[in-house]
Amino acid sequence: MNQQHITEFTPLVERYMTLWNEPDENVRRNLITDLWTEDGAQFTSLREIRGHQALMERVSSAYDKFVKTEGFLFKVSSPIETRHDAIKFHWEMIPATGGEAASVGTVFLLLSNDGRIHYDYQF
Repeated sequence: MNQQHITEFTPLVERYMTLWNEPDENVRRNLITDLWTEDGAQFTSLREIRGHQALMERVSSAYDKFVKTEGFLFKVSSPIETRHDAIKFHWEMIPATGGEAASVGTVFLLLSNDGRIHYDYQF
Protein backbone atom coordinates (compact mmCIF):
# COMPACT_ATOMS: atom_id res chain seq x y z
CA MET A 1 0.00 0.00 0.00
CA ASN A 2 1.39 3.36 -1.01
CA GLN A 3 1.49 5.72 1.99
CA GLN A 4 1.57 8.78 -0.28
CA HIS A 5 -1.65 7.59 -1.97
CA ILE A 6 -3.36 7.19 1.42
CA THR A 7 -2.17 10.65 2.52
CA GLU A 8 -3.59 12.11 -0.68
CA PHE A 9 -7.09 10.81 0.16
CA THR A 10 -7.03 11.55 3.90
CA PRO A 11 -8.46 15.11 3.50
CA LEU A 12 -11.36 13.74 1.42
CA VAL A 13 -12.21 11.16 4.10
CA GLU A 14 -11.93 13.80 6.83
CA ARG A 15 -14.33 16.14 4.95
CA TYR A 16 -16.67 13.19 4.33
CA MET A 17 -16.88 12.43 8.06
CA THR A 18 -17.18 16.12 8.96
CA LEU A 19 -20.24 16.28 6.72
CA TRP A 20 -22.22 13.82 8.86
CA ASN A 21 -21.55 15.84 12.05
CA GLU A 22 -21.98 19.33 10.55
CA PRO A 23 -24.79 21.39 12.15
CA ASP A 24 -24.87 24.14 9.48
CA GLU A 25 -27.11 23.23 6.55
CA ASN A 26 -25.26 25.55 4.14
CA VAL A 27 -21.90 24.03 5.05
CA ARG A 28 -23.38 20.54 4.53
CA ARG A 29 -24.68 21.58 1.10
CA ASN A 30 -21.26 22.96 0.10
CA LEU A 31 -19.51 19.81 1.34
CA ILE A 32 -21.84 17.62 -0.71
CA THR A 33 -21.13 19.68 -3.84
CA ASP A 34 -17.39 19.51 -3.17
CA LEU A 35 -17.34 15.80 -2.32
CA TRP A 36 -19.73 14.19 -4.86
CA THR A 37 -20.11 14.47 -8.61
CA GLU A 38 -23.47 15.90 -9.73
CA ASP A 39 -24.70 12.40 -10.56
CA GLY A 40 -23.00 10.85 -7.53
CA ALA A 41 -24.83 8.12 -5.67
CA GLN A 42 -24.89 6.46 -2.29
CA PHE A 43 -26.03 2.87 -1.89
CA THR A 44 -27.24 1.47 1.42
CA SER A 45 -28.83 -1.88 2.18
CA LEU A 46 -32.26 -0.27 1.85
CA ARG A 47 -31.97 2.49 -0.74
CA GLU A 48 -30.19 4.22 -3.57
CA ILE A 49 -29.66 7.97 -3.22
CA ARG A 50 -28.68 9.90 -6.40
CA GLY A 51 -27.73 13.52 -6.96
CA HIS A 52 -26.80 16.43 -4.73
CA GLN A 53 -30.35 17.23 -3.54
CA ALA A 54 -31.14 13.63 -2.57
CA LEU A 55 -27.76 13.35 -0.82
CA MET A 56 -28.50 16.56 1.08
CA GLU A 57 -31.82 15.14 2.25
CA ARG A 58 -30.12 11.87 3.29
CA VAL A 59 -27.32 13.57 5.25
CA SER A 60 -29.65 16.12 6.87
CA SER A 61 -32.01 13.36 7.97
CA ALA A 62 -29.14 11.38 9.52
CA TYR A 63 -27.78 14.51 11.20
CA ASP A 64 -31.18 15.51 12.63
CA LYS A 65 -31.88 12.04 14.00
CA PHE A 66 -28.51 10.79 15.23
CA VAL A 67 -26.40 13.88 15.96
CA LYS A 68 -28.85 16.68 16.83
CA THR A 69 -31.55 14.63 18.57
CA GLU A 70 -29.79 11.55 19.92
CA GLY A 71 -26.38 13.11 20.67
CA PHE A 72 -24.09 10.87 18.62
CA LEU A 73 -20.98 11.64 16.56
CA PHE A 74 -19.71 9.84 13.49
CA LYS A 75 -15.98 9.13 13.22
CA VAL A 76 -13.52 7.03 11.27
CA SER A 77 -12.54 3.94 13.23
CA SER A 78 -9.91 2.32 11.02
CA PRO A 79 -6.98 3.17 8.80
CA ILE A 80 -7.89 4.28 5.28
CA GLU A 81 -7.25 1.71 2.56
CA THR A 82 -6.90 2.70 -1.10
CA ARG A 83 -6.58 1.01 -4.47
CA HIS A 84 -6.28 3.31 -7.46
CA ASP A 85 -9.49 5.44 -7.27
CA ALA A 86 -11.17 3.42 -4.52
CA ILE A 87 -11.17 4.18 -0.79
CA LYS A 88 -12.33 1.94 2.06
CA PHE A 89 -12.60 2.73 5.76
CA HIS A 90 -14.69 1.80 8.79
CA TRP A 91 -16.78 4.22 10.82
CA GLU A 92 -18.56 4.23 14.14
CA MET A 93 -21.35 6.23 15.69
CA ILE A 94 -20.50 7.00 19.30
CA PRO A 95 -22.18 9.05 22.03
CA ALA A 96 -20.78 12.60 22.01
CA THR A 97 -20.25 12.24 25.76
CA GLY A 98 -18.19 9.07 25.27
CA GLY A 99 -18.94 5.41 25.51
CA GLU A 100 -19.42 2.37 23.32
CA ALA A 101 -20.28 2.62 19.64
CA ALA A 102 -24.01 2.39 18.98
CA SER A 103 -23.45 1.54 15.32
CA VAL A 104 -20.53 0.64 13.06
CA GLY A 105 -20.09 0.23 9.34
CA THR A 106 -17.83 0.27 6.32
CA VAL A 107 -17.67 2.86 3.55
CA PHE A 108 -16.38 2.01 0.09
CA LEU A 109 -15.95 5.03 -2.20
CA LEU A 110 -15.28 5.00 -5.93
CA LEU A 111 -13.94 8.30 -7.20
CA SER A 112 -14.49 9.98 -10.55
CA ASN A 113 -11.67 11.34 -12.71
CA ASP A 114 -11.94 14.73 -10.97
CA GLY A 115 -11.32 13.14 -7.55
CA ARG A 116 -14.88 13.50 -6.27
CA ILE A 117 -17.09 10.64 -5.10
CA HIS A 118 -19.05 8.96 -7.86
CA TYR A 119 -20.28 5.95 -5.89
CA ASP A 120 -20.55 5.64 -2.10
CA TYR A 121 -21.34 2.16 -0.83
CA GLN A 122 -22.43 1.83 2.81
CA PHE A 123 -22.06 -1.52 4.56
